[in-house]
Amino acid sequence: RFGFLRRQELSMRLLSLPALCLLATTTVADETTADLIFTGANIVTVDADLPSVQAVAVTGATIVAVGSEPDIMKLGGNETRVVELGDNTLVPGFIDAHGHMTGVGDYLKMVNLSSPPVGPVEEINDVVGLLREHIGNASVPAGEWVFGYGYDDSLIAEGRHPDRDDLDRASKKHPIALIHVSGHLAAVNSAALATVNITADSKDPAGGVIRRRPGTSEPNGVMEESAIYPFRAAMAKYNTPANRKAAFRESVRLHASHGITTVQDGGTDLRTLGLLREAAAEQPFPIDVVAFVFGNRLDRAALDKVSATDYPGGFRVGGVKLMLDGSPQGRTAYLSRPYTEGPPGADKDYRAYPVMEQEEYDWRVARLIERGVPVLTHANGDGAIDMMIEGVAKALDGRDMPDHRTVIIHAQLMREDQLHQVKKLGMVPSYYAAHPFFWGDWHRRSFGDDRASFISPVARTAELGIPFTVHNDAPVIPPDVMRLLWITVNRETRAGHILGPDQRATPMQALYAVTQGAAYQYFREDSKGSITPGKQADLVILGGNPLTVEPDAIKDIPVVETFARGQSVYRRH
Repeated sequence: RFGFLRRQELSMRLLSLPALCLLATTTVADETTADLIFTGANIVTVDADLPSVQAVAVTGATIVAVGSEPDIMKLGGNETRVVELGDNTLVPGFIDAHGHMTGVGDYLKMVNLSSPPVGPVEEINDVVGLLREHIGNASVPAGEWVFGYGYDDSLIAEGRHPDRDDLDRASKKHPIALIHVSGHLAAVNSAALATVNITADSKDPAGGVIRRRPGTSEPNGVMEESAIYPFRAAMAKYNTPANRKAAFRESVRLHASHGITTVQDGGTDLRTLGLLREAAAEQPFPIDVVAFVFGNRLDRAALDKVSATDYPGGFRVGGVKLMLDGSPQGRTAYLSRPYTEGPPGADKDYRAYPVMEQEEYDWRVARLIERGVPVLTHANGDGAIDMMIEGVAKALDGRDMPDHRTVIIHAQLMREDQLHQVKKLGMVPSYYAAHPFFWGDWHRRSFGDDRASFISPVARTAELGIPFTVHNDAPVIPPDVMRLLWITVNRETRAGHILGPDQRATPMQALYAVTQGAAYQYFREDSKGSITPGKQADLVILGGNPLTVEPDAIKDIPVVETFARGQSVYRRH
């Protein structure tokens, strides 16, 4: 494979050939009748060689021609659906650079304990009340698990996690487990602790913390990182295979409603991987689903069995996901320098901790790069990013640079010096660019203004010519791509502060990051990501043009219709 700049140069030369672009109609008109034709003044191809297009033709699952309306209309027939865009805008289908498709499905069956604008919780009593209401309305039998998601201690009025005592007020007869908004912590009640046999004698697991009541070893009900695994396992047992497969379908429909035509399941366990394959074989997914197998707990033999593989039914394995630290909003992101304000009771030199040792990461990433298996690595804090850079540098030492495109997932506390190392090593940052709105005010407290203002440094990354993407990390944040673009462009916090105004993206940079940039991350830039003849017909009609509306209005642009592989998979009513 070519490196990014070489491939981009080659693509530009190829796409400049008239037979492949505006004159494509003359080469296919005699043989092809389009199934779909789009016409209008607002067609954003995200292809630098096709800046001015008035019509697009689709046959089957492929874009066959773009150009002027008169030329493209010659491809129409009696059965052709012609979509006149009017004031609407046609853009490439959105590509989810990082998220958890199956987790979105799982969460749809849980109690929503998120804070506005995602949910209704403003104080801990709201959490207790919603859980009681759910138990009563669903007539949950005593002893059966109750799960909730999305609570956020940074937004709850009390400024803390609900603990076991709070959740015991909701019920002492039901084990209750709540997943923190970050997905990296949990709050549980006494019945849940008893059910999984966590007591005062329980030791902290490797890569995790069982928080304790002050001055004692008694668990207070708040679990960090790997300490949440027993409760995740309980959730997995609670969901039957049939229920999970149905939830996958609901998740796909939700993503399609946001214009997403390629969705990721990042960190897929082997059981879920099997269910995804079964579901795709039973009924093809209407959009493309890409799983990245969770590799932290795989031994060498198991890791060597994972490869990038296409399966029938719109499903494939894209590679492996590894994880090095926690979350900034949960204050478990691993830093090189101490937090300005850490979690309750933390020492002044608290930097959090990695969830994997350096040598464990090194052999995993080296083996995967050697085998040509794409790698995503979760690294939020700059300490974790240092670990990742070190591991990749060791893997590449003494060999010709392969086109590995190892992805830094989240990359929130990226430093300037790390950006230069990332460029040298051919790595791709995928920024959790929704953070400034959702947790920007919290990050100013956690990291101080200087560090907080440089989270998701999109503008500087673009200036250095480094390929990058942005993502929502659903279900941590709903998969609303237009809101993601709005935050990436504006970087406005809940309190109205502009967090790092010099790191704001242009609308085109933001759109590129969820289309052609994301296709590059997936090694699919030749088949997805732009409205270019020969590419897969993944397209979205928007109710406005994100490149021309006022930046603050981007979040209000609706998704009108989504097409995946040339088929309409969502239409707004």
